[in-house]
Amino acid sequence: MLTLLTLLCAPTLQEPQTFPVFLLAGQSNMEGQAVVDLDHEQHYNGGRGNLQSLYKDPKLAERLAHLKDGEGWRSRDDVFVWYRAGQREELLAGPLSVGYAVYGGTHHFGPELEFGHQVGDLFDEPVLLIKTAWGGKSLQRDFRPPSAVGDTGPYYERMLREYSEALADARERFPLLADREPVLKGFVWFQGWNDMVDDEASEAYADNLAHLIRDVRRDLAAPQLPVVVGETGNAAKESFRAAQRAGATREEFKGTVTFVPTTSFLRKAEDSPNTTHGHHWYGNAMSYFLIGEAFGKAMRALLEED
Repeated sequence: MLTLLTLLCAPTLQEPQTFPVFLLAGQSNMEGQAVVDLDHEQHYNGGRGNLQSLYKDPKLAERLAHLKDGEGWRSRDDVFVWYRAGQREELLAGPLSVGYAVYGGTHHFGPELEFGHQVGDLFDEPVLLIKTAWGGKSLQRDFRPPSAVGDTGPYYERMLREYSEALADARERFPLLADREPVLKGFVWFQGWNDMVDDEASEAYADNLAHLIRDVRRDLAAPQLPVVVGETGNAAKESFRAAQRAGATREEFKGTVTFVPTTSFLRKAEDSPNTTHGHHWYGNAMSYFLIGEAFGKAMRALLEED
């Protein structure tokens, strides 16, 4: 017969500690095109619309205060980013801050910056963001999901490979994650320009997007994985944006997939660093901040419903 003393002395089984993981994928706008501080008069429009310039507005300075640490840019010690940047495959890995962008250095950022702050504030555990993004890639061909008719896109396969690589490497690289088990909490998809400029790809986009969501969930063993899909809001082709919405808002995805409109985040070219780069939101820092914020809030809402 078990005595009270036996029960009190018996070892207890503890649940393993975990850390939330988010996979962020897409093409060049997920790579990160927002300008931080470059201000050359000819090449960056005198710094108009870069992140540093936004702090001249007292209201924006208050809203963006959490991105700075004194005179420098804040690094969060509870949110980490892992990103193998662009075709050169330079590994960028460390605490969340500016600089996790395709160009290297600390002069650019992408949606991960404010997204990371949003989800980082949600969890007591440390958070890992894994970025897998390559410029000029389509869903129709490059990211083509396996369940769509035709050959699986090489960048769909590469996305999954880098996700697995990141999980293993991050636990060795970041001591705070070493003794914890990763738990995939969400997938963010921000892509579309190359499909938009191809009539065949545009017509197939809604179906391809639905295939992508199903296949990522299957291949990452997360059947109800929360998914945020960002609109290509810097594009004038309304029919394409409607196709993006249609793919993300199918009845089968209700309550687990959120489509995030972004057209209102586009700023004027003359108020931005890269006046001829409409495909990159003109490099406007506020645009990318608002995109990351909207993605983060949408993901939080999905997680809080779960």
